[in-house]
Amino acid sequence: MARIERGHCFCGAVMAVMEGEPFWICFDHDDDCRRATGGPMTIWIGYRPHQVELTAGKPKTFSKTKGVIRSFCADCGTSIFYADEGLRDELYVSIGFMDAPERFPPQAQAYWDMHLPFINMADGLPRVDGYTRRRDPALGNPRER
Repeated sequence: MARIERGHCFCGAVMAVMEGEPFWICFDHDDDCRRATGGPMTIWIGYRPHQVELTAGKPKTFSKTKGVIRSFCADCGTSIFYADEGLRDELYVSIGFMDAPERFPPQAQAYWDMHLPFINMADGLPRVDGYTRRRDPALGNPRER
């Protein structure tokens, strides 16, 4: 039986079901994500788009960064998805959207060089100064935006 996970926004207007194992789970310290989510960092859970099904509502989308589309609840503002043209066939779900976030231990720290100086983590995870996934370089990175 395939793994089934569920998520919903703070107000419950947007809900989704994720089926199967995520392929990647990562802390993200870059300033784009920090501003978009309103936190000092976030954790993104990577699924293939076909693994994710909206079951209620429709998120609003926003794009400030070339190739990146962020989704959030238009009513309560919960960050939901991150889609990136430079990461084809990958859809990232915000850990704050998940009903059981404790079931998604991260595998790495992305953009560690941009982490806030008061964040000290002794988790032993690899620290990468940029994306942890191979991304189309034509779309740039947070330092260039």
